[in-house]
Amino acid sequence: MKYGFVIDNRKCIGCHACTVACKSEHDVPIGVNRTWVKQVEKGTFPDSRRLFSVMRCNHCTDAPCVEICPVEALYIRDDGIVDFDNDRCIGCKACMQACPYDVLYIDPNTSTAAKCNYCAHRVDVGLEPACVNVCPEHAIISGDMEDPTTEIAQLLSREAVTVRKPEKGTKPNVFYIDGDLSSLDSSATEKSDDYMWNSQTGGVGHYARYAAEKIMDGKSLVEMAAELSGETVTPKPAIDVAATQPKKRTIEAVMENAKRVYDAPKKGILWGWEVSAYVWTKAIAAGTFLVTFLAIVSGFAPVEAMTELVTVGISLLFLVATTVLLVMDLDQPKRFLYVMLRPQWRSWLVKGGYALAIYGGVLTLWLIAKFLEIEVLVTACWWIGAGFAVITAIYTAFLFAQSKGRDFWQSPVLPMHMLVHSLMAGAAILLVLAAAMGGNTEWVAYLKMILIASTIANLVILWAEITVPHPTDDAKTVVKMITSGMYKKHFWGGTLLLGNVIPLVLAFAGGTSMSILAIAGLTALVGIYITEKVWVEAPQQIELN
Repeated sequence: MKYGFVIDNRKCIGCHACTVACKSEHDVPIGVNRTWVKQVEKGTFPDSRRLFSVMRCNHCTDAPCVEICPVEALYIRDDGIVDFDNDRCIGCKACMQACPYDVLYIDPNTSTAAKCNYCAHRVDVGLEPACVNVCPEHAIISGDMEDPTTEIAQLLSREAVTVRKPEKGTKPNVFYIDGDLSSLDSSATEKSDDYMWNSQTGGVGHYARYAAEKIMDGKSLVEMAAELSGETVTPKPAIDVAATQPKKRTIEAVMENAKRVYDAPKKGILWGWEVSAYVWTKAIAAGTFLVTFLAIVSGFAPVEAMTELVTVGISLLFLVATTVLLVMDLDQPKRFLYVMLRPQWRSWLVKGGYALAIYGGVLTLWLIAKFLEIEVLVTACWWIGAGFAVITAIYTAFLFAQSKGRDFWQSPVLPMHMLVHSLMAGAAILLVLAAAMGGNTEWVAYLKMILIASTIANLVILWAEITVPHPTDDAKTVVKMITSGMYKKHFWGGTLLLGNVIPLVLAFAGGTSMSILAIAGLTALVGIYITEKVWVEAPQQIELN
């Protein structure tokens, strides 16, 4: 048994009855939708047409939202329905990043994720989903696709159908008859909040709070979207009367000038400054330990007892900061222990959470062993801690890779990006501390060498991430956004100049000057944060529906 939907676009009249029925059935708040009708216009009047496409959860066979959910709040039932349990949800928003179809949202009433669940409570008692029941044109067909006697199975056997984003490999179970890519492909038309008949006033998560503040300031949705993206609002041009006159009727004319005229509101940046900051603090927590560990095992520089103590103290401090930032980003922060107590082990949020906990435990054990002068245990903690420091540094890259909705995060060099950033951050903060507390010449020379080597490696990785051809249009759009769009100042001024070029110049030219090397370390730390901000935020600017 496997349930699915067929949307017959030959019949849909765009009446929004399905949206209303869904909202009524599930008490869906204003501003968010489980089911909605996207409207796209194509062509130039009078050679034009309007397309209606019902959007909702695709109940994928290989659902990435289920794989990334750390607490099994999302799960696939035996009948193929992707259902959810909001009593378990911690509001981490990972499922929203993983979904290529942008169908999940944070319910403003419960602060938990929600989406179409196929009206599972109705199906369980033999009823059809509410949207199917109410559709006046029978344009939504539901049922068991594996039962050849059902209408949906017969339609799938004889009609040409289309699914959204088949290249994602999710095997969606919502099929469109007479589906048009102008409507089904998220990149075919530009998304806006300035739609006729659209009175929806906000998104979810960080964007909802942002929108609420701006509404109080009297700003429009268009102004808010422009401010969020760094763009400027330009007045609409006057209507060109001549351009509205009828043109020669051609088939091609109907296929041109596709534009979105109605859709669900934007969700904005889901993982905001807390996630950027947590990646930064995590890099310092892991890198400080790794840089000192490498000095101990390689013998490149003598490590004093005080330096060891400061290293572990700094690592613990920034590890605690990382944990606090992770909890702050949750929309249900009181449930943060669910990650540890109700784990779903395929999620890298769970693996990362346990890595952070074990790493913190090893650091604490090192302090105890050092106090009790148990040298064997101290040595063991260095080696075990180094392993978990590496995992701590790079696990977020695998979490981002599970976010299949964000193509730019699928980069195979992202783990190396985060590991090198950790080494840079570790060397940088230890140089700053050496300038403040004093450090022997060999130790400072070693830190300088690590900072130079890791910065050069970072430049090579950045070059690869930006210049190596990306396989999808969304990823290419993000690269353009970083290098010449809304994040270009952050990238050229913050990432490259402040975070790489200036530290390299200062490190080479500063010699053994502690003050100059400390400045090099500080600029590197600022540059790393700016880089993580860009790498976290820019892919989220791509609209997925």
